[in-house]
Amino acid sequence: MSKLKNSLKDSLFYGKILLFGEYGIIEDSMGLSIPYNNYQGSFVFEDSDKLEFKDSNGELRKFYLHLEQLASTDDLPCQLDLVAFKADLEQNMAFDSSIPQGYGVGSSGAIVAAIYDKYAIEKIEGKTNKDILTLKTIFGALESYFHGKSSGLDPLICYLNLPILIKSKSELNTVGLPKEKENKGAIFLLNTGEVGKTQPLVEHFLDRLKEEGFRNMIRNQFKKYNDASINAFLQEDGKSLLANVKNLSKLALEHFKPMIPNLYHKLWQEGIDSNAYYLKLCGSGGGGFILGFTEDIDKAKAKLAAYDLAVIHKF
Repeated sequence: MSKLKNSLKDSLFYGKILLFGEYGIIEDSMGLSIPYNNYQGSFVFEDSDKLEFKDSNGELRKFYLHLEQLASTDDLPCQLDLVAFKADLEQNMAFDSSIPQGYGVGSSGAIVAAIYDKYAIEKIEGKTNKDILTLKTIFGALESYFHGKSSGLDPLICYLNLPILIKSKSELNTVGLPKEKENKGAIFLLNTGEVGKTQPLVEHFLDRLKEEGFRNMIRNQFKKYNDASINAFLQEDGKSLLANVKNLSKLALEHFKPMIPNLYHKLWQEGIDSNAYYLKLCGSGGGGFILGFTEDIDKAKAKLAAYDLAVIHKF
């Protein structure tokens, strides 16, 4: 059996985590999204009969047909070499990925980024704010195939492999993250073991935005605590970070219950009551990963001993 993998360094596309801004960025809250290198994907050419490679090739073929349809109506957001894409699919190309689907860590984003990187004609590198916004628009149009509507942020992070600070809908910049410290403060991922479905949750959120009270909560309370959390994190102010994340956790439990799996409502409240940890949505929620923040990771691990935790940053 022969297996040919592209070993170039830039052929790997990593997952991402939206640390802050879930849903709020739709209403112009700030956002902060970071690459997550524990998960990755790349194109491979596989001549075996492995089911996962056949499935991947089949899904890529469907996406190719979608892109071909867009091209036929002049709706393709960028020039892509679809002839080369089709030829590679005929050679059994698949996307070999460890990024779990429906977990909020960029599985479809990585595929879109990889396709753009491999087949885009006159690729944009994304060195300026204008280029980043252009890429975000392109990626949003391409990724909408997977979710119905996409901001383009996930593929953008996967493509640039850099943290992105979203200041507003028209201002995005790459940003340096604080260096990790050997302290007990930590941000972690909690694995629910359930797959989340983005599209119905986004539709639910957009429906709720039609309610004046909910809309005001997002624009005032959510935005206030979300933006303050980002600033505190970037300024390495752990005390302020935790205070603001606690308020975000309360808001999520009160107003975003459909986005939190039922089994985690009690656990969510216990974190707020005990101050041992604070949970918040990771992306659209509904399953997948939940983000956790704690001032003492050992205390949090003891409280959450029955759950699968992965530390992603110490502060």
